[in-house]
Amino acid sequence: MNKKLTTLLLIATVIGSQTVCVNAAEKTITVAIWDNNQLDGLQQIADEWGVENGYKVEFDVLGWDSYWTMLEAGVSGGEMPDVFWMHSNNALKFEGSNILLNLNDYIESDDAINMDNYFNGITELYTKDGVHYAIPKDHDTIAVVYNKAIFDKYGVEYPSEDWTWDDFAEAAQEITDKGADDGVYGTYCNVSNNQDTWYNIIYSYGGEVITSDKTKSGYDEDATIEAMKFVGDKILPACPSQDAMASTGGDTMFLSGLVGMICQGSWCINNFYTADHASDYAWAMLPYTDRNENGTCESEERCSIYNGLGWAAYSQTKDPDAAWSLISEFCSEEGQKKQAELGVTMAAYKGVSGEFANAYDGMDISPFIDIEEKGTLVFRPYSKSAGTWESDVSDALVEAWNEPDQMETILKKCAEEMNETISEE
Repeated sequence: MNKKLTTLLLIATVIGSQTVCVNAAEKTITVAIWDNNQLDGLQQIADEWGVENGYKVEFDVLGWDSYWTMLEAGVSGGEMPDVFWMHSNNALKFEGSNILLNLNDYIESDDAINMDNYFNGITELYTKDGVHYAIPKDHDTIAVVYNKAIFDKYGVEYPSEDWTWDDFAEAAQEITDKGADDGVYGTYCNVSNNQDTWYNIIYSYGGEVITSDKTKSGYDEDATIEAMKFVGDKILPACPSQDAMASTGGDTMFLSGLVGMICQGSWCINNFYTADHASDYAWAMLPYTDRNENGTCESEERCSIYNGLGWAAYSQTKDPDAAWSLISEFCSEEGQKKQAELGVTMAAYKGVSGEFANAYDGMDISPFIDIEEKGTLVFRPYSKSAGTWESDVSDALVEAWNEPDQMETILKKCAEEMNETISEE
């Protein structure tokens, strides 16, 4: 057993009366996640920790909806994993609910964890009233993936970091026009593609989804409305119909050769890297909005939404010390470097994501890294009721996707309903 876990066992009485000191060699730690793309790398890190500490680590990969149903059931005493992920949509709902283990004493006693080393937005998300309920796991950014074969076929210039969103829309429309007989579209942007597409456009226009103090919707702000009118007038005409997008995901259409380019998050790179026609795919930095019309990109004009998951532990786990030790392994500088090197995701630990750019041999994914220096990262908009108002907005925008001329009216209605939801938090 390593020194870290031995030390944790010695401080067990400080952490909580539910701790039971047991023979680690006879124990199993269960871990729940929702992304199968990350499983292999995380399992490798966990197995190395398990060999060192005499534990078996079992992962359970659930669907998104099933995952949160499982955690909701845990509130009522349902079966729970020892270690699991938290997300910005639902974190505030569970913090302080007696589901998540208070990690403060563990952090204080562990030299491998210093909360100043992580992206501030992620740390703040998983902290409530001074209590840390999860340790930042990763961070992500957005880039454009495009099919070179489609661009070549229709004689369209490849995306570059010099592109504005207007350039993106014009190229997408050109592909749509030239590919009409083939059923090929320039791009894809469904109502659900907020973090990977239209949120980024809103912030590059200077708008916002929610105010910085999380008390008011930004959907009725002029800049937000202008950005979303651009989506309705310039992006959507180059997309498949709303009905088609509602029934078939963007990745599926892209991989099927029906869409020339889409915006996608760093967490999905493996989908394209392992695809049959991966050699046709390339990445470019997100476009920018030339707000000041000076012909160059200012950092605040190119925005990527970033999010970060957190590693949490069940408050009633029978082995909290081992659960923490595994979390510490994932979130230590060494563990975060290994996560990046294995191509799991970029790190939440500042300054150690460089190796992520080299994790996919033969595919240049540097745009995900470069935007951190050449753009502005905006933390994914959230509040305690984000899961509710985000879903409500997506539902309401279906009408705007079908009738773009109604975009402003619908956005103002979204703002009213969102403000009402926020007021009830």
